[in-house]
Amino acid sequence: MLFDKFTDVVPSFFGMLNQGPLTLTIFLHTVIVLPMFWIYFSEKKKLGK
Repeated sequence: MLFDKFTDVVPSFFGMLNQGPLTLTIFLHTVIVLPMFWIYFSEKKKLGK
């Protein structure tokens, strides 16, 4: 299971991300790497014109 039973005084977003060893990594990669790919390809298309 990806998430354990989550108990905290304030159930926060990052607290939930911290549950699994991989969830935070996956989240950061989605937030950082995907926009980088998008910018890279859009700039490449601009240069190709």
